[in-house]
Amino acid sequence: MTTVRPAHEGTAHRLAALAEDALGGPLPVRLRAWDGSEAGPAEAPVVVVRSRRALRRLLWQPGELGLAQAYVTGELDVEGDLADGLRRMCGAVRERGVHAPRLTPADRARAAAAALRLGAVGPPPPAPVSQARLHGGLHSKARDRAAISHHYDLSNEFYRLVLDETMAYSCGYWTSDEPGFTPADAQRAKLELICRKLGLVPGARLLDIGCGWGSLTLYAAEQHKAQVTAVTLAREQAAYVREQVRERGLEHRVDVVCQDYRDIEGGAYDAVATVEMGEHVGDAEYPAFAAALRRLVRPQGRVLVQQMSRGTTAPGGGAFIEAFIAPDMHMRPLGQTVGMLEDAGLEVRSVESLREHYVRTVEAWHRTLEDRWDDVVRLVGEETARVWRLYLVGGALAFEERRMGVDQVLAVRPTAHGRSGLPATPRPWYTGPVEP
Repeated sequence: MTTVRPAHEGTAHRLAALAEDALGGPLPVRLRAWDGSEAGPAEAPVVVVRSRRALRRLLWQPGELGLAQAYVTGELDVEGDLADGLRRMCGAVRERGVHAPRLTPADRARAAAAALRLGAVGPPPPAPVSQARLHGGLHSKARDRAAISHHYDLSNEFYRLVLDETMAYSCGYWTSDEPGFTPADAQRAKLELICRKLGLVPGARLLDIGCGWGSLTLYAAEQHKAQVTAVTLAREQAAYVREQVRERGLEHRVDVVCQDYRDIEGGAYDAVATVEMGEHVGDAEYPAFAAALRRLVRPQGRVLVQQMSRGTTAPGGGAFIEAFIAPDMHMRPLGQTVGMLEDAGLEVRSVESLREHYVRTVEAWHRTLEDRWDDVVRLVGEETARVWRLYLVGGALAFEERRMGVDQVLAVRPTAHGRSGLPATPRPWYTGPVEP
């Protein structure tokens, strides 16, 4: 790979030298600085550093968070397709074995001197307006409500632009590769899969914890004639689901409650579902959440948990996700979640990975975002639109490279004598496409 250098070395060459010292290896991307200078491999993706403020962010917030702040504010950009750029950069890092060595005091002194010469030294820039600002105790009810509101109350109009007609904001189930099989078809297939795993029959009582915009609630009530209690912390979501319930004439089957899962009373539900809500519960609070799932379902009742996971080396949500998308989010390895469900007294009967399905789902959301970019910017502003571009592109890549996973865990509350009520021999949960 050839590196093009102009006759005079400008800002980009100083930045490249700093980056290579920090990475302990050759720079996998090309840099273009605010003075027009360029450095790095000619055929690599181009990272454009538009201002000194981007460097100052990295000095105060080194790593993922500083890079994300610089990107969403437009102080740093990737020329061309961001998805392709991130994929190629990550691939180059893996192939070259680039690593981050421990910097000596002398290394840090040289970096500080170089930053001073570049004019990047100064007070920390203010956080982007799109970054979450939460207060109060971690996973207190008030803080959890604020965290959920930050993401899900962005506006129903925004989610209508990005999601498909089902308004399902979770991993779809891609049962066909035919061109006519749409993201909405994948979501309906996922909803049908959940209903079949839960064994819903007419009149069955279903508790939908973290119901989102009601895709499962409405589908279970319409297609399986279930009696559904839908629970969400987000006011915008609750208003949307209530509106859909009225429009579809489902008042006799659906009850929508805007509350914390810790405040749910009663129990003896035939089935409980929680679709990509457990990530918001918190690590220390998850055993109590699992105990609540068991308490709320009747003996021989079924519980379905669809939840994202991360490996043991990178639990949590990640600096960017926790700062801009889902504050206080926590993901853990799948096995740890299964263990907590079992410790709560649930018997895990089935685990199905949907990781590859999420790549296709997130890529579909990203295509829609780009197709409707101007409308999104008019609605939420350029900065928030850039947050979502980075979120969706990075998310698809994380699932593609197995840095994140997503699984459906089916469990049952056994009777005191150990009876599950499930058939002893396995049966296919899903047998074909679902008609809209």
